[in-house]
Amino acid sequence: MAELKPAQERSFLKKFFLSPDEPRLRAGWRLLIQTILLILFAFCIGIPVGLLALISGLKLTDPLFLTLSEFIEIFAVTLSVFLARKFLDKRTFSSLGLKFDRWTALDIFVGIAIPLFSMGLIYLIEWGMGWLTVDGFAWETDDLLTVVGGTLGMFAVFILVGWNEELLSRGYHLQTIASGLNTFWGVIISSAIFGVIHLGNPNATWVSAVGILFAGLFLAYGYLATKQLWLSIGLHIGWNFFEGVVFGFPVSGLDIYHLLRITVTGPVIWTGGPFGPEAGLVVLPGILLGTALVYVYARYVRKPITG
Repeated sequence: MAELKPAQERSFLKKFFLSPDEPRLRAGWRLLIQTILLILFAFCIGIPVGLLALISGLKLTDPLFLTLSEFIEIFAVTLSVFLARKFLDKRTFSSLGLKFDRWTALDIFVGIAIPLFSMGLIYLIEWGMGWLTVDGFAWETDDLLTVVGGTLGMFAVFILVGWNEELLSRGYHLQTIASGLNTFWGVIISSAIFGVIHLGNPNATWVSAVGILFAGLFLAYGYLATKQLWLSIGLHIGWNFFEGVVFGFPVSGLDIYHLLRITVTGPVIWTGGPFGPEAGLVVLPGILLGTALVYVYARYVRKPITG
């Protein structure tokens, strides 16, 4: 019988830098390098585009400026995540939850539709409590081209936002942290980072960051329920679109193009004030309803057929 050799003790540097179960960097180092790449790519392309926007006099909420910003983010986020996933994680890009199958289109469609009910509930609560008044509709003051262009333009922007933020937060952040710790902490920490990132938005506070954290938990559930990012991407698109364009609320502090023109006067602790519903307690019923609808879709539509 061959003599068993004792397991070789790993050096301090290997323990500090390398994962204990496979030949790759620990999760924290992979996250750090991906973040550095993200900042580097965004810096390189963002400065000239930002200067061009400044010279041309574009406002922060102008659909063209938002679109340019999101294209910069698409380049930086997608390339940094792709490189980190391939060379640091030693995994395929699609394994983040980006596989195309027969459920992809339905996941996105259902994801976009669910926030209609969540935001509708939030609107009804504020309206029923007398916290908002309707000032009018876009088509009463804007011509048809402006209404259609503003609506479709913002929807296109939110498609880009949904891809960027879900690929980064529920894709790379959540799954990389989970690989180093576990899924629970992956969800909690990635959602907390998601909230902190939004502190750079107009009218943001630590209260709004907590609200965004809860929204992150909701979006993470979309990923956990399907093991794919498509539902979460759809949820993100629909949340922003119905919140801002359809129901007229600020979208995470941004005052964008609205079809419904409203004035919110209720208590900030409930309504979120100028940041929007995510900074108020009113967001919680909307999140709970959205979570229930995600559960129903995953449990009673997807599972019986795929299982």
